[in-house]
Amino acid sequence: MNKVNIAGIGQTPVSESWDKSLKELAGDAGLIAMDDAGIGYPDALFVGNMMAITANRQAQLATLIADWLGFHHKPAISIETACSSGSAAFRMALMAIASGELESALVIGAEKMTDSPGDEITSSLATAADAELEADFGLSFVGLNALLMRRYMYEYGWEHADFSNFSINAHANAVHNPYARFQEPITKESFIKSAMISDPINLMDASPVSDGAAAIVLSAHPISNGRKSVSVIASSAMTDTLSLQNRKVGTRLAAAETSTKAAYAQAGLSPSDIGLFEYHDAFSIMAALSLEAAGFCEPGQGPTLAIDGKIKFDSDIPVATMGGLKARGHPVGATGIYQLVEATLQLRGLAGATQVLRPKYAMTQNIGGSGSNIITHILQAE
Repeated sequence: MNKVNIAGIGQTPVSESWDKSLKELAGDAGLIAMDDAGIGYPDALFVGNMMAITANRQAQLATLIADWLGFHHKPAISIETACSSGSAAFRMALMAIASGELESALVIGAEKMTDSPGDEITSSLATAADAELEADFGLSFVGLNALLMRRYMYEYGWEHADFSNFSINAHANAVHNPYARFQEPITKESFIKSAMISDPINLMDASPVSDGAAAIVLSAHPISNGRKSVSVIASSAMTDTLSLQNRKVGTRLAAAETSTKAAYAQAGLSPSDIGLFEYHDAFSIMAALSLEAAGFCEPGQGPTLAIDGKIKFDSDIPVATMGGLKARGHPVGATGIYQLVEATLQLRGLAGATQVLRPKYAMTQNIGGSGSNIITHILQAE
């Protein structure tokens, strides 16, 4: 695979963007990334999005954004893999450049969720589940994760409060991120007292519905513009059963395990080499399972890393260094690109108050569905 470099990055604040349409949010992020790269219009546009058709009544999103950006007479492709849509778009662009088909590409992840009523968004999110076995029986994504968390607690003897440090850490880091949805710290007491959504998941276990867009320019050529160069040295996508009931081991993310193993093999690295892991903490149970699947601890021991403080930005395996999905927010189709933008800032040494101590290798992992689609990337600072 030919080397692929991150030439430019851009992001919009994650919030409720009443004054911006979906195409405007996406366009803003794309323009910022292109300005950061300084190479003009790339050869193609790839857009990751989950629910433009259902929530925004808009198909052909990539073409719409290309038109808005003046990105004419070039390929523009929309990609959907539920909440991992952003990383899927990034991977498609990466492979196109690595193959020699393209010299450069603009990748945008965008989602606008807050314009729609809550029940419509809940229904749209549920389309990432198995319709016949899960969604048609009224199971929401919160409900599915609640079932998963309840089983995990039963299997390994954890209490709900034992998951609090995942959220506490995310919010502590988001305080320093001007793009984050929630920029206030939380306490263990506020976590425990938070309103229950779907037992055992409460409000502080879950990431918020949000609007946002993030973008990256990829290039076959190193472009640093006076900053540290960052390149992509591994990319792996794996799948598991769409429904929870068909999993061989319900309390493990098998696709994440195989995806990270493949990524480590491509990069020639092991978990101990990773100085930053931007995981997909849509729910606190997913934070625990992701750490286990990526090889940072044994199955059933994810909460221990959080309780012992090993997930803090200045500790063993920093996670959610700019708030993660929990506090930065989770505009679903954009999340994978936000993760990659944040990892790039860390490797460039531009992460400010939550700068990690080992900014050499960063890994991002984006999850689609309840663990049915996993996309893992490893970045390297040159």
